[in-house]
Amino acid sequence: MPATKLMATLCLRGSLAAAVLLALSVSVAAQTKPRARDLGVPFDGQPGPLNAITDIQGVEVGHTTLISGDGALVVGKGPVRTGVTAVFPRGKSSKDPVFAGWFTMNGNGEMTGTTWVEESGFLEGPVAITNTHSVGVVRDAVIAWRYAHGGPDKEGYSWSLPVVAETWDGYLNDVNGFHVKPDDVFHALETAHGGPVEEGNVGGGTGMICNEFKGGIGTSSRTLDARHGGYTVGVLVQCNYGRRDQLRIAGVPVGREIPGQEVWGNDVGSIIVIVATDAPLIPTQLKRVAKRVSLGLGRTGSYSGDGSGDIFIAFSTANPQAGGLGLRQLTMIPNDQMDSIFLATVQATEEAIVNAMIAAETMKGVNGHTVIALPHEQLQKVLEKYGRLQRK
Repeated sequence: MPATKLMATLCLRGSLAAAVLLALSVSVAAQTKPRARDLGVPFDGQPGPLNAITDIQGVEVGHTTLISGDGALVVGKGPVRTGVTAVFPRGKSSKDPVFAGWFTMNGNGEMTGTTWVEESGFLEGPVAITNTHSVGVVRDAVIAWRYAHGGPDKEGYSWSLPVVAETWDGYLNDVNGFHVKPDDVFHALETAHGGPVEEGNVGGGTGMICNEFKGGIGTSSRTLDARHGGYTVGVLVQCNYGRRDQLRIAGVPVGREIPGQEVWGNDVGSIIVIVATDAPLIPTQLKRVAKRVSLGLGRTGSYSGDGSGDIFIAFSTANPQAGGLGLRQLTMIPNDQMDSIFLATVQATEEAIVNAMIAAETMKGVNGHTVIALPHEQLQKVLEKYGRLQRK
């Protein structure tokens, strides 16, 4: 057995029972933590049953969260505040690629594999998100995991260009300590599941900062009515961007109304956004969808500053078995009927970012750096002041 396959197989066998238990505990945690709508934040559009990217059938999400150590930074020892998040379009047992498109609003960041996504129109395997300096190990581990689960083709070849993206967590995390290991990636992949998605200080979002409040992972979805096809659009974000004084929630200048700690002083840090839909879209249309993420970011006050890596990928779970050999019959929505998909993407992106901030908790990291969470009660008071608090 090749070394990479053996490494992945041994690690996965040892973690299988723990993976099942973790998936169950994550689902419970995701259901009990308050979300933006629970606090009365108003949003446009109709969310799906879970208000999550997993409202698209087949989509699975897994996290590995690494938190250890306190105090002064000792490179290689911590403190550690990082992790990995993985999103499977058709679930981890599927080898069927999906149509995809990607877009970068500002390129001060990284998303591997996108050259082939652009060229082929396909996304093969999961999308993984981590910290900036762990992209390499995550990419290699995804290849090892996929090889262990699929092996070479009938000609004996094995080939993979995985999509792995990043945002920088070095304000709270020992980012140069390279604490994300292959086992951590395998764990995120193996524990990926449908159902509720854990948000906030989890997975790749563990050490992230958003609008100078604590950031992280967030998700949301929108369902279209029958008149517009009844399709669903889901979004997952790893948000680590923005200035406090620009933050707007439900149109309200929340960042200016809740002054305090300044972390950056300008718009740096980055955001990765994954858009999923069951609408039958082809790659050129999915690139158009990915572009609309920018408008959702704008609703929260982002201007996509020079230091921010704002990179987005969109995929469709429609048109199964579109890859391979032979002729394929495809379905697609006409371009002039895509407006509802565009609007759903903008709405779900905005809410996913706010959900990430609502779920995040205050965190202390390297050298005592502390980033506070968006205070729920103050947020509600500000929304009420502007007549935007939605009472139940």
